Amino acid sequence: MPMSKIKNHTPMMQQYLRIKAEYPDYLLFYRMGDFYELFFDDAHKAAELLDITLTARGNSNGEPISMAGVPYHAADNYLSRLIKLGESVAICEQVGDPATSKGPVERQVVRVLTPGTLTEEALLDSRQENLLLAVSEYKGRYGLAYAEISSGRFVVTEVESYTAVLAELSRLQPAEILLSDTQLDLFKLYEKRIRPLPEWHFEFKAAKARLCEQFKTTDLKGFGCDELLLAICAAGCLVNYAQETHRTALPHLRHLSVESSHDAIQLDPQSRKNLELERNLSGGTENTLISVLDDTKTPMGSRLLRRWLMRPIRNHQQLTLRQHAIADLIDAQHYAKCHELLSSLGDIERILSRMALRSARPRDFMHLRRLLEMLPLLHKLLESRHSQRLRQLDRHLGNFSELLALLQSAIIDEPPVLIRDGGVIKEAYNSELDHLRDMHANASGFLDRLEQEERKRTGVNTLKVGYNKVHGYFIEMSRAHNITLPDEYVRRQTLKNAERYITPELKTFEEQVLSANEKALALEKSLYDNLFDLVSPELPALSQCAAAVAELDVLSNLAERAETLDYVAPEFHNTSGLIIEAGRHPVVEAIQTQTFFANDLNVTDEQTMLIITGPNMGGKSTYMRQNALIVLLAHIGSYVPAKQAKIGLVDQIFTRIGASDDLASGRSTFMVEMNEAANILNNATQHSLVLMDEVGRGTSTFDGLALAWSCAEKLVTDIGAYTLFATHYFEMTQLPELHSKAKNVHLDAIEYGEKIVFLHQLKEGAASQSYGLQVAQLAGVPADVIKAAKLKLHQLEQTKKQAEPGESKGNSQADFFVKTEKSAVELRLHKIQPDELSPKQALDLVYELTQLAKDV
Repeated sequence: MPMSKIKNHTPMMQQYLRIKAEYPDYLLFYRMGDFYELFFDDAHKAAELLDITLTARGNSNGEPISMAGVPYHAADNYLSRLIKLGESVAICEQVGDPATSKGPVERQVVRVLTPGTLTEEALLDSRQENLLLAVSEYKGRYGLAYAEISSGRFVVTEVESYTAVLAELSRLQPAEILLSDTQLDLFKLYEKRIRPLPEWHFEFKAAKARLCEQFKTTDLKGFGCDELLLAICAAGCLVNYAQETHRTALPHLRHLSVESSHDAIQLDPQSRKNLELERNLSGGTENTLISVLDDTKTPMGSRLLRRWLMRPIRNHQQLTLRQHAIADLIDAQHYAKCHELLSSLGDIERILSRMALRSARPRDFMHLRRLLEMLPLLHKLLESRHSQRLRQLDRHLGNFSELLALLQSAIIDEPPVLIRDGGVIKEAYNSELDHLRDMHANASGFLDRLEQEERKRTGVNTLKVGYNKVHGYFIEMSRAHNITLPDEYVRRQTLKNAERYITPELKTFEEQVLSANEKALALEKSLYDNLFDLVSPELPALSQCAAAVAELDVLSNLAERAETLDYVAPEFHNTSGLIIEAGRHPVVEAIQTQTFFANDLNVTDEQTMLIITGPNMGGKSTYMRQNALIVLLAHIGSYVPAKQAKIGLVDQIFTRIGASDDLASGRSTFMVEMNEAANILNNATQHSLVLMDEVGRGTSTFDGLALAWSCAEKLVTDIGAYTLFATHYFEMTQLPELHSKAKNVHLDAIEYGEKIVFLHQLKEGAASQSYGLQVAQLAGVPADVIKAAKLKLHQLEQTKKQAEPGESKGNSQADFFVKTEKSAVELRLHKIQPDELSPKQALDLVYELTQLAKDV
């Protein structure tokens, strides 16, 4: 709003409008007494989103003021709802003293809440990371930086394509994305999470200087990212944005980690979705891998387990260390003792961040104290363990005996939620505070004693000592008593039937008592603030301790899952091949009541592809997914659901399972399917695990069959990836006859009368039939439709036999994929060296090829 118009408003509204002008894209929570008020457009929006009352009170500039408000003490609930809806909020507090202010009380924005910069416990999901991510681009290459401001984790990476950026966004699921306003068209899928910024926010020199200032270094070589120029641009932008929203430095962002795509198994967005790691195909959280695997006892342990699952690593040495730690914890069920200790801990990672930002609440200090009290027990548990990783974690836990003594002496055992009302600092921690508290607490005793003394002195037995908020303390006696009062009695108030007096002694007591509580609260707040200074030097070591506790929680959890669910430790080999004996699907096994039928997998350099046939509902998709999940679990260091597993080198997991229209992007089911197939064929390597289910079903039979065959042939001949290829095209079973590295297998079923029984057992060879009508009957298709379908099927089979006399059943189109001899034209073309031809020779060659073509 122009300044000329602002001047027409009342002084308070002028103040509001000036502050709002600085935060036009934020809802402004404007503190007025015990409420946060919103005005004008903000009021309308908040009323709609929060279902709160919209009113119009008073006038400013001749117009009624639209207004909505929320109580100060209940603000967290409303803020949480707004953040979940993708809104950002600026918190404007009263910072001036109303008693000394001329005009409106001074106010200023003290915190800006955005989806990616939250640290407040009430606004966060304790078991999910809340990431702020920045993207910088130059000539098709991208730098990414992401941070969890609530825990202090800060990571950078660079990727070489737009597709790789989308894969990272799918993995990380950031709450907020910082992006140059020149890049918005590329990320429309995430537009609700994007905070567009001018391009200069990503300028390299400023970004590098900001990071060096943040980490108090002269360069970034120590972090291993000095050559990642685009990542530095993104990281500098992120730090600047986070500092602006928090209105303070971020001392807990003290380290920068570098991730490389080569260190982890890559999964594209569709593969993550198909494997149902965190979300099922319906978008829910039940019956997912994490739902089966996560029984961690701390929020930070749960978040770490999710990070491991979403980014399985390839370092066999590191994975083996995790395996040995799990084995060590299984021994004598040490995992149970560990979990018993960890189950009462709070979210220490996020608590430490709030302490660094000086926003921690009293109960945060209580949770930190509980951790430090538990450390000797954890040390005792781990000191007898033999695995290298558990010994490392034991060292990282550290020793904080002095800090523990401080917290035990400073904070009461069960503190209130907030410091503002006092009652947090323990008795005997500060003598002055004890004195002020005693004075306030013993006021009633002093008044009783004074009342008895004055009754005796005046002889008035009905005399009483009282208090009210207007006149303070007083001595009251009935007007019926006509006595000579002591000289120090000064009349304070005259009532209809009584007189009230004050004495110097009572006046002195009043001043002391009335100020004692106020002074006690102020002193307690000062002592509480001082605790942040005392804890601050220990924060780096405490962060390392919290990380060790989180990993110990995850390893104990994986140990418990391994023993409870009968998992085994996989073997790693630096060669090709995946050999799994009696593998099981971890989720299906956990949710079904009947026995799960285990199946083997054997793909090696000599046999890289399985062509899988069998009826719908026979278990083809389950079998393919279970092998991918076993490979993934092995690469987080977990035991796996199998009798034995030997895992070779794996760099990527691809899945093309099922498809549906992508209405948002205007893509048909078949286009979605082909996009996924193209991604696999262009990016898979000989160390990739590829699951392809029903390729080609979204188009005509011959087109689909031709595409399925060509895709499979490229995978088995050119790429050599570990491939599980499920299909209903019976013609595909001829592929192994032409390519020795492919093999036919099927999931069997048997007919029982007109019914079908699925055996769920993998057997060698191709399936004999598809059992489509029987599956349709199981699905509840009406009996008359099934009857008509059987009749139509019989007609089609008879027509097929008549059209192809002499051919065996199921062998139609057998010559469709037989390799044909090259034509005379093709043979002649292969002999030509174009660079050696003169113009005359080229013309002669054209005539020659024309004649050869006519002769064909």
